[in-house]
Amino acid sequence: MESLRFAVVGRLRAAFMVVLAVLVTVHAPAAAGEVRFGKNVRVGGHDFSNQTFDSKHRARIYLYKGKPRNEGCVWRKDGHGGRVKVCHLQHK
Repeated sequence: MESLRFAVVGRLRAAFMVVLAVLVTVHAPAAAGEVRFGKNVRVGGHDFSNQTFDSKHRARIYLYKGKPRNEGCVWRKDGHGGRVKVCHLQHK
């Protein structure tokens, strides 16, 4: 009878820990998701110094081994109220 009580208490404790873990992960604050480039940052030979990207201002950078057809960077709307900097760059 004593081992049965420990088994029930163990199961309740395990269930409580699972519920607690789920609540912590659901209600935990999300990461800011902001990327800030500092001084002298170059991607594909292009200067990305002192630029900040977050959920409203994002960047998509494509690097090509050869010369890309649409070389350079363009700001475009993302359809959700933000902007996306789309860059087609040659890898150097």
